[in-house]
Amino acid sequence: MFLRRKSGYGTETEEETYDYEEERAPVTRCEPDYREGLSARQVEEYAAAGYRNVSVDPPAQTVKEIVHENVFTYFNLIFGVLAVLLCLVGSFRNLTFLPVIIANTLIGIVQEIRAKNTLEKLTMLHAPQASVVREGRTSTVDSEELVLDDIVIFKAGNQICADAVVAAGEVQVNESLLTGESEEITKKRGDHLMSGSFVVAGQCHARLEYVGADSYISKLTLEAKAMQKGEQSEMMRSLNKLVKFIGIALIPIGIALVVQGLFFNHETFRSSITSMVAAVIGMIPEGLYLLASVALAVSSMRLAKQKVLLHDMKSIETLARVDVLCVDKTGTITENTMSVKKLIPVSTKGDDSLSRQVGDFALAMSSDNSTMEALKSYFKEHSDEKPVKVTPFTSKTKYSGVTYEDKAHVLGAPEFILRDDYETYKEEIQQYAGKGYRVLVFADYDGEVDGKALTGKAMPLAYILLANPVRKEAPETFAYFAEQGVEVKVISGDNPLTVSEVAKEAGIRNAESYVDAATLHTDEDIAEAIADYTVFGRVTPAQKRQFVQALKSQGRTVAMTGDGVNDVLALKDADCSVAMASGSEAAVQASQVVLLESDFSCMPSVVLEGRRVVNNIQRSASLFLVKNIFSFLLSLFSVAFMITYPLEPSQISLISMFTIGIPAFFLALQPNREVIRGHFLTNVFLKALPAGLTDVLAVGALVVFGRTFDVSPTDISTAATMLLAIVGFMILFKICQPLNTLRIIVWIGSITGLLACSIFLPDLFAITGMSAECIMLFVVFSIATEPVLRYLTLLVGWLRQLYRKRIKKEAVE
Repeated sequence: MFLRRKSGYGTETEEETYDYEEERAPVTRCEPDYREGLSARQVEEYAAAGYRNVSVDPPAQTVKEIVHENVFTYFNLIFGVLAVLLCLVGSFRNLTFLPVIIANTLIGIVQEIRAKNTLEKLTMLHAPQASVVREGRTSTVDSEELVLDDIVIFKAGNQICADAVVAAGEVQVNESLLTGESEEITKKRGDHLMSGSFVVAGQCHARLEYVGADSYISKLTLEAKAMQKGEQSEMMRSLNKLVKFIGIALIPIGIALVVQGLFFNHETFRSSITSMVAAVIGMIPEGLYLLASVALAVSSMRLAKQKVLLHDMKSIETLARVDVLCVDKTGTITENTMSVKKLIPVSTKGDDSLSRQVGDFALAMSSDNSTMEALKSYFKEHSDEKPVKVTPFTSKTKYSGVTYEDKAHVLGAPEFILRDDYETYKEEIQQYAGKGYRVLVFADYDGEVDGKALTGKAMPLAYILLANPVRKEAPETFAYFAEQGVEVKVISGDNPLTVSEVAKEAGIRNAESYVDAATLHTDEDIAEAIADYTVFGRVTPAQKRQFVQALKSQGRTVAMTGDGVNDVLALKDADCSVAMASGSEAAVQASQVVLLESDFSCMPSVVLEGRRVVNNIQRSASLFLVKNIFSFLLSLFSVAFMITYPLEPSQISLISMFTIGIPAFFLALQPNREVIRGHFLTNVFLKALPAGLTDVLAVGALVVFGRTFDVSPTDISTAATMLLAIVGFMILFKICQPLNTLRIIVWIGSITGLLACSIFLPDLFAITGMSAECIMLFVVFSIATEPVLRYLTLLVGWLRQLYRKRIKKEAVE
């Protein structure tokens, strides 16, 4: 809607289009001291005036919207029109499809509301938070509780939640998610922080300048949400195409059948309407879209119970299709905790003050990453030497530095600290790295430490050896992915030899195949390396993104796991992104899937859930499509040969209930570990085509022969129903493979249910006795259905193989 809003800063802005409302009143601005922050009274005033940092993300669907979306659908409208027509001609018996439609709609509403409630509780528990200074005290609040002019403390890993101005301190910020530029920008007092960017290093106090809808990220979010609204998974896109095609096709076919019945076959209005309704109902996959939606909703609830939060429902399907998994070493293969194992002086003499110098260095730095926390914990002794300047660590330069009055120390990756001198110390460093240690070099630096790549001489003083314990469950998890044909790529900023040793310990296949990413300079180098190697060390954030892009360009479906700010760019580009909740806020917000307990071992169950959903919906969809193909082709056959559609709506409902609806519901909930191959719609259509053609050939032949032998239309109708049931149960038996106890019960139960309804409710479902001629025809065509179905299945399979070979041949040429 259009709404005019006052900015509250004294000027009125232009009208802008938003899909939510906000009310704001003018307020008196203030600039609080960064040590004191706002008072409780000021916070209340800002909040009352409407200046809270409320997210502009569209709120979750309300119960009313869910009901509306499930009730007022295109096909429900068609069903309503058909029901009215049947009532007008007095054919109330053929309204048997209505209870199924009502039940489908109610199930959809109930499941979606349950899923909504579960996810809302989970999201509320894990809402983004911020450290805020109010009345001189620092506290943690939900970011939506922040108000204009609040003083917020931002440190490494935090995402900037609202536009702000640095009041004290210094941070390095990555604005690539907003600008596309991956350069890290230093922000000092008076500089502006853009919401949506994230802090790479350092810590600062900042005053919020624009909150809620006024912030930069909010305006981008509104545009992005409008663009992403139609974005769906392959499965849902395929279902939409199918439903759209059927929705358009059934109207002219329905009209043609009525016109033909009235003016060419000279039937009564009632008979014409009844046969048309039967044909149209047969063409509508009434429960298919609902089944898919409910299955995805149930999956999201199952994953929520395993402490897995989905930001995006389509990620369930994408994860199930993944064939490459990119993982970081720290936090995924290893525990998040890091510890210092040893300090080894480079000089054999060794300096007694070395430990205190490292202690001074650690004391000067902020605890914004696990490495620095480990150093602070280990090196507790220090002198009282005061630093002049502190340069925090960044994943781009891979070092941190402290400048004193008379010297400067740097600490970081050996290759980035020593540079040209690295070869001198390489053998010793590789020796420690080969034991799985992460090696850092502590050095004197002859030059200015400015946060850019080092250019001066660095004299190494000591090696600091650190280690992360490998997660206990890691070998089992990676063994599962190897069994499933999912290739694992380890992408880390650490020494490649160290990462390789850790990957070996975790049981990752081909972990000995490693490369130093610092040697990869061109896109061609990266494309070749990502295809040939398993472990990548010394990787920069920009390279992580390039690796993901290279894999996607090679036709791979890529999942990326991460927990740090250096993973954000790659997470955004991956087909499916997975973040650890214990990691940085920026990574969590950028990901589609969040492991709330940061337990990577639950990844196999997430993949299995996706495969269960997609495979089972694919399986059930082929049942629905058999009926749709049959009804569509038989309708065309009826129009072309001027014959009356041979079935009644109640008979279609009977067949749908026991060969499609009930078994599809149970099959959709079954475990299914099969790897997903091919395209959804192609798989479903080719699986359903032989049975649909068998139905058309059998029923079409029955109608033609029935007319030749003067068999009554009522008898033909009953015989056609039974023929469809036989083919339906044959295809159901095939789809139930491999059989287990539940599937056998479903199959036998469906047959029993259909027979019971035919025997005890014959009038309701228009089942009548058949003449001797009709019985003979029925028996002949019943026997014929099995070989026809078998040979059509072989023919379709052969044609599919032929097509695949041709495609491969063209690709090679």
